[in-house]
Amino acid sequence: MDHRLKFFHRISGITIATFVVLHLFNHAMALAGPASHIATMTLLRGFYRHPVAEALLILAVVNQVITGIRLHRRVRREQRIGWRAVQHWSGLYLAFFFVIHVGAVLGGRAIMHLDTNFYFGVAGLNTFPFALFFLPYYALAVVAFFAHVASIHARKMQRTVLGLSPNGQGRSVVYFGVVLTGLLLYGLTDGFGGVVIPAEYGVLIGE
Repeated sequence: MDHRLKFFHRISGITIATFVVLHLFNHAMALAGPASHIATMTLLRGFYRHPVAEALLILAVVNQVITGIRLHRRVRREQRIGWRAVQHWSGLYLAFFFVIHVGAVLGGRAIMHLDTNFYFGVAGLNTFPFALFFLPYYALAVVAFFAHVASIHARKMQRTVLGLSPNGQGRSVVYFGVVLTGLLLYGLTDGFGGVVIPAEYGVLIGE
């Protein structure tokens, strides 16, 4: 059973990771302004908003959350040390994030009839007091993604690369994730100066 769970968890993980990399690249375009972010998103949507691709992505998220929680329960507490602990706790946070994030996007489209574009995503980040939740919520999600990847890499890797041991490589991935998180937040908040949210998205921040 464990082998089957791990197999499906790995397949859905690769699917989601591919999307996340594209998604983070899209967010990085915010460093050049909202217009660049929206233009990149429009281009990428031609791929991931295709009905088949979107259905597979949602199915992958559901599978990843369910199999991840089941695998977490099967690992005894005394085994959750080092990179294994990083893998499990970062995975649990990502499961929490995926449920909220995917639900919010689908709800924004189906119930609020909003274009879930740049302004939908950054409304909470740029509005007090909502930013007190959304800034750490988003930052932890990005760092958790890289920590999850790093933990798997460090545990599976057998070779030294560029003078870095597998542990060193894993730490480097986490450090990269932390730096990237700061850059993304800088872009998504217009240099921490705040983005003006259009009136149609005011419903998200109580306006």
